[in-house]
Amino acid sequence: MTGIAILGSTGSIGKQSLQVLDNLQKKGYDFRLIGITAHTSKEKLKKQKETYRPEVAVLTGVNDYKEDGFSLGKDSLLELVVREDVDIVINGLVGISGLEPSLVAIKAGKKLALANKESLVTGGALINRLLTQSGAGEIIPVDSEHSAIYQLLRGHQKQDITSLVLTASGGPFLFTPREELQRVTPERALRHPTWTMGGKISIDSATLMNKALEVIEAHWLFGVDYDKIEVLVHPESIIHSLIRLQDGVLLAHMGEPDMRVPIQYALTHPHHVEGDFGRLELALLEKLNFSQPRWADFPALELGYEAGRRGESMPVVLNGANEAAVAAFLEGRISFLEIASTVGGVMAAHDPFPLTDLEAVFAADQWARKKFVEEVG
Repeated sequence: MTGIAILGSTGSIGKQSLQVLDNLQKKGYDFRLIGITAHTSKEKLKKQKETYRPEVAVLTGVNDYKEDGFSLGKDSLLELVVREDVDIVINGLVGISGLEPSLVAIKAGKKLALANKESLVTGGALINRLLTQSGAGEIIPVDSEHSAIYQLLRGHQKQDITSLVLTASGGPFLFTPREELQRVTPERALRHPTWTMGGKISIDSATLMNKALEVIEAHWLFGVDYDKIEVLVHPESIIHSLIRLQDGVLLAHMGEPDMRVPIQYALTHPHHVEGDFGRLELALLEKLNFSQPRWADFPALELGYEAGRRGESMPVVLNGANEAAVAAFLEGRISFLEIASTVGGVMAAHDPFPLTDLEAVFAADQWARKKFVEEVG
């Protein structure tokens, strides 16, 4: 029996993970849900507990919830991660809060199904250091792009590959003129044309910051230099990523845009099993479109490359400033275009330093948030 813990079960990834797990169990696969967690969504978590019957339910941001069968606080979440009967940890948390659980899971020898890209963006060096240790766990990426590359790389030597190609939908403003971007409202930015996602990642997709973070994530996951990571806009989101080989061949991973597919693969890896999602029919596709990103209109993407190349604490600052900027945009305190410009301003003021431990990561994150407040007011 394979024990599963789902961190952030009330979020988009968490809810879809529960659907996938439930479907696999009904098909006879030997999985058991050990625990689920949420931050403050106590009623949603209570309903999930009643529906899916995990052994443990944890609320990390609530101190006074008097309900049988619930544990409270971050320590309870970390205790869930290291339980002996937990084999796979699905990290669907949002933001830098997902880093410590990722580190704890890897150190405890768990298989980490990673949807929290900030774990690698902010703590890539710490995670890679852990992965080299005897008895450490492994990472199976859940992001559709990185899951695609992970699968495409199987059977290929590193010297065969010239570059990785991450596809981007382009978000809701793919064809929107720059002058109109200044007037974008949060409601418009949250309406992604292809994927159903949470608020933070939807805004990141609209600014292309999500792809910037994925570039850094790909660097750490696959050990590839930034010069060998490409981004290609593909609005249909049918090709999830590609690898470019030395002989000029491109290998593509294709499928319906459904996050349940990479979630299921992370659970059943290295096997591909039948799911309850749609089957891609090539004959029904009229055409697939590709274009280069609009770098000047969506500068967040270049900020990701810059942060990654400068390294040390700079990706943490990029991420922290962006989290603060997205929150400010959703609250109406800054405009859509000011998200990237203020993040760039915070980065320009930062002198990178080495990330020797978790405390150093959090120090860089707090510096970025404080600097953002100084910039925006």
